[in-house]
Amino acid sequence: MSIRFLTAGESHGRALVTIVEGFPSGLTLTEDDINLDLNRRKQGYGRGKRMNIEPERCEIYSGVRNGKTIGSPISVLIMNADWQKTQSSISVPRPGHADLPGSIKYHTSDIRDIWERASARETANRVMAGAIAKKLLKELGIKVLSFTRSIGTVKLEKELNIGEIEDAVELSPVRCPDEETSGKMKELIDKAIKSGDTLGGSFELIAVNIPPGLGTYTHWDKRLDGIIAQAIMSIPSVKGVEIGAGFYSSSNFGSRVLDVIKYDKGHSPWPFYRETNFAGGIEGGMTNGEPIVVRGAVKPVPTLMNPLPSVDLITKEETKASVLRSDVCVVPAAGVIGESMLAWVLADTIIDNFGGSTLEEIKIRFNQYCNYVKAM
Repeated sequence: MSIRFLTAGESHGRALVTIVEGFPSGLTLTEDDINLDLNRRKQGYGRGKRMNIEPERCEIYSGVRNGKTIGSPISVLIMNADWQKTQSSISVPRPGHADLPGSIKYHTSDIRDIWERASARETANRVMAGAIAKKLLKELGIKVLSFTRSIGTVKLEKELNIGEIEDAVELSPVRCPDEETSGKMKELIDKAIKSGDTLGGSFELIAVNIPPGLGTYTHWDKRLDGIIAQAIMSIPSVKGVEIGAGFYSSSNFGSRVLDVIKYDKGHSPWPFYRETNFAGGIEGGMTNGEPIVVRGAVKPVPTLMNPLPSVDLITKEETKASVLRSDVCVVPAAGVIGESMLAWVLADTIIDNFGGSTLEEIKIRFNQYCNYVKAM
């Protein structure tokens, strides 16, 4: 990998730290650029009270001078407002969480050691890294966005264009760009709140203005779709990833779901294009010039206010799972996190393909390649 990020910190630890390594110099970057996405992550109908406590304001400690990256590691920190609760021990694992396997792995009956790091609070680190990646993509004219496709049994059935999604998604409390569907999702979340239950769903990611040919088919671990899938699958509570119409395509004839190739010298942005996009913008581990479309399936949050049966790790007696202040539905926030992870993978792929120690070098090489594709 040409760039990478490392994270540190626990859910109720004093701070969360992200270190970004390998980013070029010359990229304009401020704390507000990152805080914008951190604030988007904390929103969403169904989020717990923790999000009302945390200010989610980051501080850049290194790698940026006079408002621009300087090529050295970028370190970003968020102080946790709610960090004093790490002293109490907990010995009853929650079904669906890392509690039990983590306790077995690390030889402890205090699952607090496990869930403090396995907690989805760690995703704030990813959003910080993703915000930096999106700044680079913006310089190249690439946009990444997300929206909620479903919550529980309520699904957005309409297919909307990029403009319609952008205009409406941030106005919705569940980040669904259709008002009627958004209302039904809220009603279902209210039902879960009343019954002490939780809800999952799915989010959709779209990346546009990406030239064909990024990524490679030469090795299994370098295929772009595989790298994207791993990045999205690594998000807590994500249990499935689909690129394009993956599962729909698996139940259809090839003649119905393989995207027919067209050519028009005047077509924008690329002369080779498709009228459909069942492939989700990726073929053979490489971009094909169409928008990249990725979906993530999110399971219900493991902490239920009406807890499920479990077993105490110390007494081995059956009891109810531990209860901690938690979210009821994280799908709207998961979309923002997925957006960050997709942006990171794309930024890494671009830097790997075009190289350069400065933003200017990368832009020159990227634009040269785009001009080559447009001239075909």
